[in-house]
Amino acid sequence: MAPDRGSVEVPPPYPPGEETERDVKYLPEGRHFTLRGVAAGLLVGLIICFSNMYFGLQTGWISMMTMPSSLLGFGIFKALSRHLSFPFSPVENVLVQSVAGGMAIMPLGCGFVGVIPAMEYLLKPSEQGPIHLSMWKLIIWSLGLCYFGVVFAVPLRRQVIIREQLKFPSGFSTAVLIGVLHGKGRSQNSAALDTSKAATFGSLALENRPLVLTGNPNDEENSADPIDESSTTETEKKYSWSSNIRLLLITFGVSGFYTLCTYFFPILRNLPIVGTVAADTWLWTLNPSLAYVGQGIIMGPSTTIHMLLGAIVGWGILSPLAKFRGWAPGSIDDWESGSKGWIVWTSLAIMLADAVVSLSYIAFSPLFKHGPGFLATLKRQFQDGGFKGLFVRQRYDYTAVRASEDDSRPSIASRGSVDGDNLPNLPSPAFERRNPFDTRPVDSQRVWDEDDAPPEQLVGSKTVSIGLVISVLFCIASIHITFGNLVPLYATVIAVFMAMLLSIMGVRALGETDLNPVSGISKLAQLFFALIIPQSHKSSVLINLVAGAVSEAGALQAGDLMQDLKTGHLLGASPKAQFWGQIIGATVGAVVSALIYRLYTAVYEVPGDLFQVPTGFVWIFTARLVTGKGLPYMAREFAIGGAVLFAFFTALRTKAIGKSWHAYIPGGIAVAVGMYNVPSFTLARTIGGLLNWYWRIYLRREDTPLIVLASGFILGEGFLSIINLLLQSSQVPHL
Repeated sequence: MAPDRGSVEVPPPYPPGEETERDVKYLPEGRHFTLRGVAAGLLVGLIICFSNMYFGLQTGWISMMTMPSSLLGFGIFKALSRHLSFPFSPVENVLVQSVAGGMAIMPLGCGFVGVIPAMEYLLKPSEQGPIHLSMWKLIIWSLGLCYFGVVFAVPLRRQVIIREQLKFPSGFSTAVLIGVLHGKGRSQNSAALDTSKAATFGSLALENRPLVLTGNPNDEENSADPIDESSTTETEKKYSWSSNIRLLLITFGVSGFYTLCTYFFPILRNLPIVGTVAADTWLWTLNPSLAYVGQGIIMGPSTTIHMLLGAIVGWGILSPLAKFRGWAPGSIDDWESGSKGWIVWTSLAIMLADAVVSLSYIAFSPLFKHGPGFLATLKRQFQDGGFKGLFVRQRYDYTAVRASEDDSRPSIASRGSVDGDNLPNLPSPAFERRNPFDTRPVDSQRVWDEDDAPPEQLVGSKTVSIGLVISVLFCIASIHITFGNLVPLYATVIAVFMAMLLSIMGVRALGETDLNPVSGISKLAQLFFALIIPQSHKSSVLINLVAGAVSEAGALQAGDLMQDLKTGHLLGASPKAQFWGQIIGATVGAVVSALIYRLYTAVYEVPGDLFQVPTGFVWIFTARLVTGKGLPYMAREFAIGGAVLFAFFTALRTKAIGKSWHAYIPGGIAVAVGMYNVPSFTLARTIGGLLNWYWRIYLRREDTPLIVLASGFILGEGFLSIINLLLQSSQVPHL
């Protein structure tokens, strides 16, 4: 099936009879960087930023919402299509979701859902706290953390996306969705894509979709039949953008209405579904929030069931045990003396064990994979030339490849013979000089069959070097301005460089498993700083928090933004345009997140009934644990037991990746989250996970409507919570 490029007749860039259109790859059409794309991305990112701050302060969970960002961006420009001076293209959609993604992660990346509340509300006077940061210091702090992860992602992109071609499943799925939205109703089901070929630059662009369709191109079932109107109509109906937008708006409105109802009827947030005794005494209630159901849909059945297991063990077994044995004599919901705080130590130990095992595997697996071959090479060189052979590069003779031999590399299409007739394939000097931000129309499409983007679309090494130095220095300066002499300069420098090292492992984990282990990475940083900062230091706990925050920021930005870069890579978007879009999104997101955080904390009690900031307690408890503070009675024994058990489970899960029984092994992070969050959130997420299973596994239906449904639920409550904020600040009474 030939790609549809509209009514413009494009002259063939190759001689007739030499190649077919299936053998040629083109750079995608469209403008890579536009002011309207940036504006749309900032608008979408603002909605997601409000949502992430709201849910982050409640449970610590945020989402980049890359697929909803693409859908919303497409809907905005589709509604304005009559007023556009040029079409909205897939590469411009990539810009929209890159800007929105840069904003979306800032509530977590800048520490506003965990570290900052821990500093402002949970630090004791003996720990140099509490530390209340002024508005301008919050902005300086957040700006200092928002850049170096974005810049550091650029050199990592070359390694993990171009050379190793890691999967980044969410980035791949977003690329497929954008292709569906812009595909003029033609089915681009991911089941029809050969992912082994969909790895090079622009391989999923509309111009190059035939290159990745599986099956024989001459088969009738794989060819488009323009006469079959009924088939075309059915396909357009199935992938109609308008139906997805309509579903998103409906679920947005329903969830928003529920949010307003919860203000006037607070009981809706805690329904005693297992009896009043269990609800009042042991906190077993259900929060039937559609947003948490949506979160469960996105998390999937495996993760939510593991979270439910954590809730059962933590709140159904350990909490009553600690209460009845007198280990946690206070009120159940008391973080200091109650079982709510007691079980957090076990969840912390589980998270640390999971992080150490999983990240150790990522760090050392290349050594085990390539080590034997490297040793064999050294042995051969020693046998051939002795000690001198180990240090002198040997010359190798090469045999010319016959013309009949094929290039077996899956990432490069067949190019045919190279002779004078193929010279028209080479780009003209005008193309070579073309800047990706210069979007004036050109006479014809540019043929491009390389693994990476054209040089003029890449971020220059000079930009990366200067940007990395400036971002690191700015991060160090911002922390010094924010905390002064409480955090020594050497500790800040070590934290930044350690963040870069840990972000490499985070990026690799995300590319292979679609999970960014930022919580584990931050705990490892806290553990490391407990070893280099003396426990007698007056600011040891504060330094520990800052170090963990810096590591989490770097790993989160470099990892999650790499998903965007993977999407752009597959669709042929300019990495340079994405880079600057992410910089803009991160800058605005850092400032907006500081404003939203101060807005919420000025109106609501933190920690309180609505915003319990459980991750804030996790941060402060971890800092106290690793800096030698005492644990509650018997908490140490159960923490050690949980750590040993889940170190084994994590190692087993690592070996079981790709196996059918992988999902049945409990995941340490999911179990820990279920333990430190009250059951009301976990139960709602489990409902969402079961809905995901019913739709995808039992009914075997397409993912896209389910993701749209979940996104509408999450964005509706997150954004309409602004109205609840206004009602609360106006002291409107509850009913």
